[in-house]
Amino acid sequence: MRIVSDILSATILFAVPLLLVALGGMFSERSGIINIALEGIMIVGALFACLTLRALDLNTSIGQNAPQLGMLIAILVAAFSGALFSLLLAFASVSLKADQTIGGTALNMMAPALAIAVTWAVQGQGQTNIIIPTWTRITQETLGIVPKDVFWQNLVFKSFYQTTIWAILLFLVAAVLLYKTRFGLRMRACGEHPQAADSVGINVYRMRYAGVFISGILGGIGGLAYTIAAGSTFQSSVAGYGFLALAVMIFGNWKPWNILGASLFFALFKIIGSYSGSIPFLPKFENLNQSEYLYLMVPYIVTMILLILTSKKSRAPKSEGIPYDKGRR
Repeated sequence: MRIVSDILSATILFAVPLLLVALGGMFSERSGIINIALEGIMIVGALFACLTLRALDLNTSIGQNAPQLGMLIAILVAAFSGALFSLLLAFASVSLKADQTIGGTALNMMAPALAIAVTWAVQGQGQTNIIIPTWTRITQETLGIVPKDVFWQNLVFKSFYQTTIWAILLFLVAAVLLYKTRFGLRMRACGEHPQAADSVGINVYRMRYAGVFISGILGGIGGLAYTIAAGSTFQSSVAGYGFLALAVMIFGNWKPWNILGASLFFALFKIIGSYSGSIPFLPKFENLNQSEYLYLMVPYIVTMILLILTSKKSRAPKSEGIPYDKGRR
């Protein structure tokens, strides 16, 4: 039962950044902008959030007195920095009508270099790793809970961070915002038929800026969520998780509840790959050199297979990737 609780706990932990970033991509593409820059947004959000955590740990007593307040500050910094970085894509794609794929790719290339440069400027040349304080995790002692059941203790508190709570809240807000509000209806209209939306008085440019801006907020928080899930340091990379989130968004057919299921599904296969040596019924491939890498490939192989099988049923917003020209009908 211990291995089961560990796998479930780790699955939730790694599903959180996938869920947040895929929801961000959903808002951007629902407004009509292809957001390839999710990887770069994650890196920038994680960079400034981790620098904030480091500064709070070194220069204040917030880690001892109010650790979750420090974590909340870092989450807000991640959201703000991710949103600002995403505005570069919005400006290029909406205002300049540049190719959205090329713009996103350029930002993905820029983000790791920016992260290394900023990290060196703050910590000194050659010091590329930002150490994350241990007080970021929510423990039973934090909540004043006495441990009773070992299974639930491992499942809930082994890898419990404030980002998980925010991911649940933001998911519910996203589902309501997209389908139950006037704002969501207007955004979906801009992604499907912007000319028709403009004809009834909707500002398409503003809605597309809003979609990209929201994707920046969620992508920045997702970058921090991935960094604390992956280890105790930020290394100017999120290991391709932004692209995996794009696959989750497509597999989830640009719908919040489907994206939630896809996030858990992909995260489960990632954790199975990581825990393969501890799962007794999985074959060990002992005759192969470095056989552990076979299972680490599983989530990406599953991603490609599922995208191939479901690509015909996927229905992207009709006008995504097409620059809007107000004078065109």
